[in-house]
Amino acid sequence: MDIFNTLTLIGGLCLFLFGMNVMGQALERRAGGALQSILSKLTSNRFAGFATGLGVTTVIQSSSATTVMVVGFVNSGLMTLKQAINVIMGANVGTTVTAWILSLGGIDSDNLWVRLLKPTSFTPILALIGIILYMFCKQDKKKDTGTILLGFAVLMFGMDIMTDAVSGLADVPEFRNLFVLFQNPLLGVLAGALLTALLQSSSASVGILQALAATGAVSYGAAIPIIMGQNIGTCVTALLSCFGTNRNAKRAVLVHLSFNVIGTALLLSAFAAVQGIFAPTILGEGATQAGIALIHSAFNLSCTVLLLPAASLLEKLVCKIIPDRKQPEHSTTLDERLLATPSVALGQCRDRTVTMAKTAVDGMKNALSCLSDPNPEVLRKIREAEEETDLYEDTIGTFLVKLNANKISDRDGAESAKILKIIGDLERLGDHAKNLADSAEECVRNKIDFSPSAEEELRHLTDAVEEILSLTLRALENNDQETAAAVEPLEQVIDRLKDRLRNNHILRLRQGECGLETGFVWSDILTDLERAADHCSNIAGCVAEEAELNLHADLRRQQTQNPAFDALYHQFAEKYL
Repeated sequence: MDIFNTLTLIGGLCLFLFGMNVMGQALERRAGGALQSILSKLTSNRFAGFATGLGVTTVIQSSSATTVMVVGFVNSGLMTLKQAINVIMGANVGTTVTAWILSLGGIDSDNLWVRLLKPTSFTPILALIGIILYMFCKQDKKKDTGTILLGFAVLMFGMDIMTDAVSGLADVPEFRNLFVLFQNPLLGVLAGALLTALLQSSSASVGILQALAATGAVSYGAAIPIIMGQNIGTCVTALLSCFGTNRNAKRAVLVHLSFNVIGTALLLSAFAAVQGIFAPTILGEGATQAGIALIHSAFNLSCTVLLLPAASLLEKLVCKIIPDRKQPEHSTTLDERLLATPSVALGQCRDRTVTMAKTAVDGMKNALSCLSDPNPEVLRKIREAEEETDLYEDTIGTFLVKLNANKISDRDGAESAKILKIIGDLERLGDHAKNLADSAEECVRNKIDFSPSAEEELRHLTDAVEEILSLTLRALENNDQETAAAVEPLEQVIDRLKDRLRNNHILRLRQGECGLETGFVWSDILTDLERAADHCSNIAGCVAEEAELNLHADLRRQQTQNPAFDALYHQFAEKYL
């Protein structure tokens, strides 16, 4: 094997890794919605979790990617540790599909139909279809499908180039002696773990082993420990991903590592015993690509059969190693490991947005109560809620900007824009709550009292605002368009009520029933309450899939001719006006 073969091998390896990476990313984008749907239906049933991990990894062709995704889900609270354990075990089996696809390259027959099964026969057709979809289709889904086909074609061509480049190694005595050395099980495990840790993909390292097996120099005795080590090496990606996560996410990574180390230790002991006692002749025979795929599948299935029933024990073990902390972890964090799966990342943002809405609404309702009873403890909670909504807006907004920097679908882009609009309105709700708290404190500090008629009018307005806050939160939390439709009619009633209160105040001012300073505070309170209702209307418009409408007045013009809208308006007018 000369320098040119070495360069060819490097080129083939680069194409192989690039194709695998491109195909995996496109598969994640293409299957994003399905992944979210599957995960939302997860139960604590171990077999459902196992099937989920198996199915997702079969789709995206990377147990490392699935495990990193699972770490993100656990870190974000989308999945429990118990669910994660079962999914990780399923992922280990799902990743073996790649080896079976790659083994098709070892088919050798003159039969036409058998030859058509060889990747070199059908990948050019897939590449042609892929380039047509990628270059000439405008829809994101079709482009992603084209990218998947192109990635697969590049992967298979890279595999073919590697196989040809190393074919000369069969005649190199040093190369054969190297794999004789790897027949020491511990050295074989170490070699497999290091190679996979370097590539951060067990599928890639198995593919390289299959390419080397085509030389006939790799015996089954050397291949089996290497394959076992590859399962330990694949944990490196998940280990790197756990930095900055919460304790449950770290436990999920430790489960992944423990599962592979324990499984390897048990099966390696059995292998060493069989090798030492029986010395089967097959261990000295040259491994085939299909044989390596079979060993890879058998090893991962055996580990799962042995350890799936002990999932609860694994959970207890990692909880002992990483115990709970007394301090609760901050709820505003978003896991950037999910950026690779936009639909799931958006689901995480929606969950945080609902939590932000609860904080903002609680702050506003506390502010409404403080207008009649300015309790110092409640005033403190209002300011804390305002600071928390600011933090939520910054965290979610920054996360969505990073998400939009990636290639996402038009639908996900529209959803991202809608969430950005909603968090802006929620942040303003927090500001208005703080303004109301300031007004309440000013009344206490300057001994400002409203007249009995003004207090009665204000009670009607605050009741209406409290109801619109509740409707908005319920609509957002449940994605309830029917509830969202009730927000705008109530907002119009609040507008009329505010105008009436302002006019009545002018009359009282003329009659000398209140002073000028009282009028300033009164005006500030009315403005904050009316604008809070406006933001509720904007949020409801987004829930009703009217994200392009920036002002509640636009929504009003669209709905004033709607009989259902009129009925709701009159219902609220009768209640509050």
